[in-house]
Amino acid sequence: MAIQNIPIAQPSLGEAEIEAIAEVIRSGWVTQGPEVARFESEFAKYVGSGYAVAVSNCTTALELSLRALDVKDGDEVITVSHSFIATANAIMSCGAVPVFVDIDLATYNMDPALIERAITPRTRAILCVHQIGMPCDLPAILEIADRRGLEVIEDAACAIGSEIRFGNEWRRIGNPQGKVACFSFHPRKLLTTGDGGMITTNDIELETRLRRLRHHGMSVSDRERHSAKEVVFEEYLEVGFNYRLTDVQAAMGRIQLKGLDDRLRTRRELAEQYRNLFIGHGQVLPPHEPEWAKSNWQSYCVLLPPKSSQKSVMQQMLNRGISTRRGVMCAHLEPAYAAANIRSPLDLSQEARDRGVILPLFETLTENDLERVVDELHDAVRV
Repeated sequence: MAIQNIPIAQPSLGEAEIEAIAEVIRSGWVTQGPEVARFESEFAKYVGSGYAVAVSNCTTALELSLRALDVKDGDEVITVSHSFIATANAIMSCGAVPVFVDIDLATYNMDPALIERAITPRTRAILCVHQIGMPCDLPAILEIADRRGLEVIEDAACAIGSEIRFGNEWRRIGNPQGKVACFSFHPRKLLTTGDGGMITTNDIELETRLRRLRHHGMSVSDRERHSAKEVVFEEYLEVGFNYRLTDVQAAMGRIQLKGLDDRLRTRRELAEQYRNLFIGHGQVLPPHEPEWAKSNWQSYCVLLPPKSSQKSVMQQMLNRGISTRRGVMCAHLEPAYAAANIRSPLDLSQEARDRGVILPLFETLTENDLERVVDELHDAVRV
């Protein structure tokens, strides 16, 4: 009997998304337009932000946010190496310098205790990451940023639906406590538009500039120009980019947003089942969720025993029909960043990469699937 493969992830899509996209095609308006505007409004309401600006992906969201905050050549931005390389690339695309600090191994997120020593007269901003959906310690980061006059940008690529507690109040990631939060709609995220992104902010001047920058620096949008009763000659107020989302994608995103809470509940239940299955095994460490955080469990990353061969374990899992992924990459270990000026040890970032294994997690996994994944993992670790 053939082994049933278990993929690492599986987007949750159905007929509702297909029909929504078909309606846009029938309308004749498929680029950025009314569906994008509706998606932005609904997204802002969901996360609790004043404004939302849709863009082509999260990488462009990060770049535009940095540019809108006037991060420029020679500025420094404190961030983590332990993140998808787009985090560092967005800083570099502005001519700025990423300054890497190490992580807390328990949460895979920036260690706030290391930020102060990384600040120099050239530091302009802190780009923190809610890694694989787990909120980082925003209150601690914001306290430092406020005291030192730095901007805070949240890389929330994986964190739609995640929550963090401020005092006695739970707030969704995306109601920016700093200036902006940036999201991804890649197919491995809980909300997908095929690809795409969103920037949220509570600053109306920043929102206005972000909208202009995403659309070539144009003074009016296509929609405003086409609906005008008089001839409109647009102006290009600054150098901008074509970083727009389409109405086709936005229509899909609106349907995805409606089902997001159901997917969140399911993933949290699955994560709890995983945690219970790991109790008593000892060798493999499941992820830690601080009492002040509620992850959306975009990914479920465990730590192997220190002497395990990550690649061998993953290969054995693959041989048994179970897909896994290596722990989150480190930008400073990639050839593209070989010349980076590493000012402080990043030992825990590298340890998380080399011991971390991301296990399958998506809404249609069964209890039997989870048991099989955990059993096969423990067998692979024992080899």
